[in-house]
Amino acid sequence: MAALLRMVVTGGPGTGKSTLLDALELRGLATEPEVARAILREEGGMALRADDPAGFALAMFDAELSAFRRVEAESGPVLFDRGFPDIAGFLHLEGLSVPAAIDRACRELRYEGPIFRAPPWDAIYRRDAERIQDWDAALASDAAVSAAWREYGYTLIDLPLADVSQRADFVLSRISGEL
Repeated sequence: MAALLRMVVTGGPGTGKSTLLDALELRGLATEPEVARAILREEGGMALRADDPAGFALAMFDAELSAFRRVEAESGPVLFDRGFPDIAGFLHLEGLSVPAAIDRACRELRYEGPIFRAPPWDAIYRRDAERIQDWDAALASDAAVSAAWREYGYTLIDLPLADVSQRADFVLSRISGEL
């Protein structure tokens, strides 16, 4: 039985993370969806994000912690759409401090596998009902979350600016040596 290998795709909004996870799931890789988008789609989610960024971060943390723990019984690789350091990056971007529980999770609840970064890509960036940032804000978000991952001791692997099939091939080739 293969050991659990938690991996992450991170990066700013609109960089193709969720699309990549969907493609990898179709190829048989276990995935965990982005918790922030799920919260934003709930009643009051957009207002929570706008009116109480610290509360939004705590809601993301609770959901991310549940997802992290839910897969502990799994074996083999699981690819997450974002992780704990993304929450720290969001808080930094908002000019807020990182609560002790989130900092502790970033330090102690480690992802074992590669951390892939979907770099900003203007050609595919689109705003939608939950992705409200303009291009400059998306760039700032990428910088903040990337810095947070590095701050917590992770090395990021940039995904190529390529179609989703090529990106999926890239991820699968990188994790084949980890399995």
